[in-house]
Amino acid sequence: MSTPKKIGLWTSTSLVMGNMIASAMFMLPATLSSYGSISLVGWLFSGLGAMCLALVFSWLSQLMPVANGGPYAYTREGLGDFAGFLVAWGYWISIWGSNAAITVAFLSYLTVFVPALAENSALAVGVGLSAIWFLTWINMRGIRDAGLVQLITTVLKIAPLLLVTLGGLFYINTDNYFPFNTSGLSDINAITATATLTLFAFVGLESATIPSGHVENPAKTISRATVYGTLAVTVLYILGTVVIMGVLSPESLKVSKAPFADAAASMWGEWARYLVAGGAVMAAFGALNGWILMQGQIPAAAATDKLFPSVLKKENKFGSPATSIIAASVFVSLLLLMNFSKSLADTYQFIILLSTMAVLVPYLFSAVSFIILAAKSKQLKWNSASKLTITFLAFGYSMWAIGGSGQETVYWGFLLLMAGLPLYAWSKVRKK
Repeated sequence: MSTPKKIGLWTSTSLVMGNMIASAMFMLPATLSSYGSISLVGWLFSGLGAMCLALVFSWLSQLMPVANGGPYAYTREGLGDFAGFLVAWGYWISIWGSNAAITVAFLSYLTVFVPALAENSALAVGVGLSAIWFLTWINMRGIRDAGLVQLITTVLKIAPLLLVTLGGLFYINTDNYFPFNTSGLSDINAITATATLTLFAFVGLESATIPSGHVENPAKTISRATVYGTLAVTVLYILGTVVIMGVLSPESLKVSKAPFADAAASMWGEWARYLVAGGAVMAAFGALNGWILMQGQIPAAAATDKLFPSVLKKENKFGSPATSIIAASVFVSLLLLMNFSKSLADTYQFIILLSTMAVLVPYLFSAVSFIILAAKSKQLKWNSASKLTITFLAFGYSMWAIGGSGQETVYWGFLLLMAGLPLYAWSKVRKK
């Protein structure tokens, strides 16, 4: 078996940015429009929380440069097998749901170019399954091939966003920002609501930590990729929302089904609408590629530690955990098939509901693990005020995000985590 090739800073950064910038970004300005420009304050709150988490993951990657599975490995080292298992199980399950949801969004945006996808469910399912299994094949060819696809799709998705964002600065009508709060809620409640809506846009900031064993100079590369990628995406999110709210009137934005595309068309004509729609397709396709990479790494790491079935750690000749990738893609395909009888929007919302809390729990556990691991290594003392403050802010943000995701989401997320307990019990029996 040849030695698997590793990825560097650019590819690691594109993994962070590509996994964070999915299709939802192209819709968020319309979702936030009912609150008014106060939603920009919500973006700032969620962006600051995300940066605190990014710094925590950056410091964790320096403490544990090779930690395959990222949040799973940090949690297991800091809090033990049970907490590590919960993170691995919940994260893996959430990726199934996220990848099915991303596939649905990919198909939704693709209808701009292939209208038949909106009418023909069989065709839509066929195209969706083709995308899932094509990218599964790419990821089974090793992390370098998957990383190259990620780098290319990240560039292709960011280019139209940047074009509209930077070009739109010259078309802003400042009257569109007023009134500041149109939600009917108090300012505090409106900020809380918009920050909750935007928090899911930052999921994926930990992506560079997960394949750490396949990263060149991981202590430096992962740390930089996590911070640089999260910062760049935060700036793009906020600036993009400022521009879209300034270019489109509040009335137009509230009814827009594709705000970036509508803004581009209003500035430059119909050709620009297709350019942005193409960017949205690339956003979904690239995010699907990046998360398929994640769906192989997490169970393989847990299987190596004998917390998951050993078959999931098996690698092919390219050094890829092929069995883990295939197993997850089978479940993603089943989710897509099971839910496609609903409308695209209903399917997307249902799957996100099952995924949100399970992917937020690793953030909570990772913040706690950093304090434990840093204290054990004597790299963190109680007079390290700045790191402690940022870590507690990251912990508080994670707690707030879980609570803010809603009672139903917390309920389903809890059930998802508890469903894995028989597997954990089996793993402990097997170890003995």
